[in-house]
Amino acid sequence: MINTETSHMQTSAIHLKGIKISQNTTERSNNELGEITEPISTPVSVSEQQEWYGAPRPLSTSMLRDFRNKVRSGTFTGPTNGVCPGYLQCNMVVLRNGQDAFDFMLFCQRNKKACPLIEVCDVGSACPLGIAPGADLRTDIPKYRIYRDGILEEEVTDVTDIWPEDSVAFLIGCSFSFDEALTKGGIPLRSVEQNKCVPMYKTNLKCRSSGSLGGNVVVSMRPVKALDVSKMVEITSKFPHAHGSPICIGCPDAIGIQDVNKPDYGDAVEIKSDEVPVFHACGVTPQNIITESKVSFAITHSPGHMFIADLPSDTVF
Repeated sequence: MINTETSHMQTSAIHLKGIKISQNTTERSNNELGEITEPISTPVSVSEQQEWYGAPRPLSTSMLRDFRNKVRSGTFTGPTNGVCPGYLQCNMVVLRNGQDAFDFMLFCQRNKKACPLIEVCDVGSACPLGIAPGADLRTDIPKYRIYRDGILEEEVTDVTDIWPEDSVAFLIGCSFSFDEALTKGGIPLRSVEQNKCVPMYKTNLKCRSSGSLGGNVVVSMRPVKALDVSKMVEITSKFPHAHGSPICIGCPDAIGIQDVNKPDYGDAVEIKSDEVPVFHACGVTPQNIITESKVSFAITHSPGHMFIADLPSDTVF
């Protein structure tokens, strides 16, 4: 005989090492929403890295080590566009293990253009073992943002003291990863030329919601000569893990941007008379979602201040 109470109950779960995040469409207990099934993991050294079949192999270099040392010491706190060219750059979101983490994992799966998921750390771990073994996400990003109840509380350069024991850290692809390919293709980077952070804008493009999370896409903008737009589309389409091809070329009004000279994040840059603004989906989208959805607690990178992985930017995932 079928129990009618349980027959209508549908449960989905994500199991990672140290993570058990359950979602129940009818009733959920606190234990189901965020049970840690193994001891909290700690960062793993390079020597302890496992070999995974088919996985990209991180390759640390002196350039990356020097950059991380500068970030950890507070010597470098600026945006990372143009920094460590040729290496994969990532946005970061840290949530507490439980419903928010499940909803965000699902959100990334449903909105891959804006949130191409690169790595998810074990519960409690600040080491992205698959893409940068030995790195520490608490110290290796130039600037962080702290959100409480969806409100930006502060920006800091170290989050060691507030990193949750039940953290789940997500790393998302960034369009800075294809900047070197654009430069090699003869397409200059205006933000780098002017020593500015790339401009980013909220749009009227709605994301597909996931649980309590919903909101609109954020885009980044690069001015490109009209005659080079097709080349830019060709180059960036080869980087689906870094947002891929543009979602809008010219006509910012079409995506709800009223004034391209007033970005919501980053800095305004010059657009010359023979150029058009080209817009890519942006990994700051989660920060807009965190604000609109009033997420209770989150740590993110500060817009334009990325984590740089030990992988080439054109790595195939």
